Amino acid sequence: MAHTKAGGATRQKGNRRGKHLGVKIFGGQKVSSGNILVRQKGSIFHAGQGVKVGRDFTLYAVKSGEVKFLRQRGRQLVSVQ
Repeated sequence: MAHTKAGGATRQKGNRRGKHLGVKIFGGQKVSSGNILVRQKGSIFHAGQGVKVGRDFTLYAVKSGEVKFLRQRGRQLVSVQ
């Protein structure tokens, strides 16, 4: 009998959409409070002044201003000034 061997769960998955991670607003751009600056898995970018971290490590602005990317002590900081 010509049977195909039972495929595991990996055979049943089709293509999955991307997670849309990355920097959403770049340095020098104006933002208002609540705007999402960076979507990330883990803390690649860290929050500076005027920025807070969400549950899923999303960085968002808590005040209006201009976005600045800095490097301090080996960390990449995102701040709003």
